[in-house]
Amino acid sequence: MRFIHTSDWHLGHRLHDASRELEHARFLDWLLALIESEAVDALLIAGDVFDSANPPASAQEQWYRFLAEARRRFPALDLVVIGGNHDSAARLDAPNPLLRALDVRLVGGLPHTADDAALADALLAPLHGPAGAVEGLAVAVPFLRPADLPAVEADDPLIGGVRAVYERALGLARERLEPGQALVGMGHCYMTGGQVSELSERKILGGNQHALPADIFPDDVAYVALGHLHLAQAVGREHVRYSGSPIPLSLAERRYPHQVVLVELDGATFVSATAHRVPRAVEILRVPDRDFAPLADVLDALRALPATGPAGADSETPPPFLEVAVALSEPEPALRHELQQALDGRWARLARISVSYTGHGMALGDAVEAPALGTLTPEQVLRQRYARDHEGPPPDELLAAFHELVDEVAREQEAS
Repeated sequence: MRFIHTSDWHLGHRLHDASRELEHARFLDWLLALIESEAVDALLIAGDVFDSANPPASAQEQWYRFLAEARRRFPALDLVVIGGNHDSAARLDAPNPLLRALDVRLVGGLPHTADDAALADALLAPLHGPAGAVEGLAVAVPFLRPADLPAVEADDPLIGGVRAVYERALGLARERLEPGQALVGMGHCYMTGGQVSELSERKILGGNQHALPADIFPDDVAYVALGHLHLAQAVGREHVRYSGSPIPLSLAERRYPHQVVLVELDGATFVSATAHRVPRAVEILRVPDRDFAPLADVLDALRALPATGPAGADSETPPPFLEVAVALSEPEPALRHELQQALDGRWARLARISVSYTGHGMALGDAVEAPALGTLTPEQVLRQRYARDHEGPPPDELLAAFHELVDEVAREQEAS
């Protein structure tokens, strides 16, 4: 049996207020072509279908168009989807009567039921092999919110609650599993050892404190299809994997190897997990490539950018996102204007300006033999604070504005 594992599509996402609709459309077309060329038996989507609980109509249209096209082109394909922390469980689950008619198994939120048979029917999705026989069961556990977790006595009640949910779901799957069939886990969660992007994902369980241990998925689980982390990675074992997001969801993810994972099982045994890189529809540039550079060097580099897109780029393809990282010795009020002038006619769109000031970086208390704060005048405090971020003394206009504020505060204190 062969299936594709993907997650974290974040349909409806905007990057610095720019739409990602074209990038998602290119990815979905590429994914349909990959399903066909690799003749896979199933597609597993491990959460965060949408970027928000209230996605725009265009994102919902992309989602349902993809499901309809996948079913039209691949009538035998098993489609299994779980909700993520960005998704509204109720919104994902609402069209389930229609999706069941299309043989799409979608679990937006955990059903709250004491009936084991009902829970098994909701969470367990048969996975068929190329001959049409059931060769495995997907245990489709969606993102678990605190209200989904049973009360348990454990050192960490949140982790204990998640463990109890998976133990129950996997136990129900084992009762239905035939000899030789594979047990495939799904989850949208943060696992111990997972590498997180500082600007994108969050450690989503229990206020950023709780990472799930790997033994939540026992050894008899042939493969675990995880979502939430945007960097594709194995966690502890080769068959426990995050597929990663198919497109960069922040500028910090420009070097991520965005991909989907093609998984092959032989009966109940894991054989391989092969990454298929997603073509980058819109590039992300950074000037300079690493760290920060003086403004003059940055302006020269921007003027050297190409004036047109790469050969073969169609008229719909927008220019790449651009992050500019400038080292300044003092504030530069006209910085954005200077950067935009240098970019005039260049094939790039300015998404973000990052600034690093070249002062000494020390807090007042870090200085050797720092004077007591009470012995300093307000202007001395300002000058020391300014030197922390900038080179040279504060400009006269800044000092004048500062003294106006000091005088205003003094007048208010006298009046009171």
